[in-house]
Amino acid sequence: MRILMLGWEFPPHISGGLGTACHGIVSGLGKIPDAKVIFVVPKVFGDEKAGNAVFAGANKYMERHSTIRNRRVRVVDAQSSDKLIYIETASMLHPYMQAEQIEKILIRKHIDPDTVYFEEDGRMMATQGGKNREVKLSFQDLQDSDGPQEKFEFTGKYTSNLYTETGMFARVSEALSADYDFDVIHAHDWLTYEAGIAIKKASGKPLVIHVHATEYDRSGGTVNPRVYNIEKHGMEEADGIITVSNLTRDICVDKYGADASKITTVYNAVDFKPGKHEPRKKDGEKIVTFLGRITFQKGPEYFLAAAYKVLEREKNVRFVMAGNGDMYHSMIKTAARLGISDRFHFTDFLNRDEVRQLFSISDVFVMPSVSEPFGIVPLEALRSGVPVIISNQSGVSEVLRHALKVDYWDVDSMADAIYALVKYPALNKFFVAHGRQEVDQMKWDRCAEDIYDVYKTVVSS
Repeated sequence: MRILMLGWEFPPHISGGLGTACHGIVSGLGKIPDAKVIFVVPKVFGDEKAGNAVFAGANKYMERHSTIRNRRVRVVDAQSSDKLIYIETASMLHPYMQAEQIEKILIRKHIDPDTVYFEEDGRMMATQGGKNREVKLSFQDLQDSDGPQEKFEFTGKYTSNLYTETGMFARVSEALSADYDFDVIHAHDWLTYEAGIAIKKASGKPLVIHVHATEYDRSGGTVNPRVYNIEKHGMEEADGIITVSNLTRDICVDKYGADASKITTVYNAVDFKPGKHEPRKKDGEKIVTFLGRITFQKGPEYFLAAAYKVLEREKNVRFVMAGNGDMYHSMIKTAARLGISDRFHFTDFLNRDEVRQLFSISDVFVMPSVSEPFGIVPLEALRSGVPVIISNQSGVSEVLRHALKVDYWDVDSMADAIYALVKYPALNKFFVAHGRQEVDQMKWDRCAEDIYDVYKTVVSS
């Protein structure tokens, strides 16, 4: 079976767990004899690897001024392996347009610019003759326009231009897909749902969407309607839906009205090579670590509040907050306000080798997430010999038995759990030994087999 897989990131160029999960899934599928993956991303860097797969750096061969005038993008001399074809959708694609240029195009199309407005889903609309209709600008319109233009380049990152990139990704992916034979489409998270839907409509092939997180997880309840609508549309159009936990499954059903019969929960796994756990600390100091995006979803303020309570009882502990996000600077200010800056350290973003080093000196890992669809990092910590404290509001709590679990908002219980693991070595070793045994059974191969079963179901339907 040939799988056209759509993703936004892939190791080593990742911003979070999505890229890690994609790598694990692709590696697992590579061990299924009949599975072949064509992996499409906005931007390929050339150093991506997945098992024995050979990646095609299509960016090196793409025609620099490719267009979709004929709804196709030609990939030149892109090498592929028996298991995986890795494609960058486009390098330089279409021009940014200044407002004056867009007005000229609209007038040339006999559309009054003053009647134009935008729907929440990003569609350009115009009111004419008392009726509202969608306005679509073709690439020919853009190319024929006069005035200064700058070429648009995919970054493959989470930038302020993200909606433009996801929309262009959908259009280019649809065109590119015409050059490949495939049996099923697999789209990871909302960033690629539009692309998956477009390819499904063009090819007639079934679509599977993989929900790694929802807007409710990311926003804390104040959802972005544009993202929500994309997610909802993806769930409606999908022939199969994969969720990373039952927690996420329930959100899809309750908040998006998704058809429960289409949903299959497939838990993530872990493939993390730890460094040697050799604490390099003086005077028996203990290190307690938070690792993740410093955003509302991850609950960094609760970690900081728990740290304050622990330090009231035990001074020989240092706390590390590794990562970055929109709450980064406010957490630094909060630590200063609480008077614990001398025992609380901020590292900013860490690469994989730096994460291994941090785990090698950590005594406890805490994931106090407010809403965590799954949570791979606790599994990586356990593989590194670090006991974990996780919130009950995480998907990984459904499968991990040997972890201390607390409600994210209960900072007293969180502080008690931290204190117990740093003060009682026997308890620490117990959770490490049994937790690592559990984690060693969580293989991406099994995850891939479950996903492959979903493919077979939608293809045969």
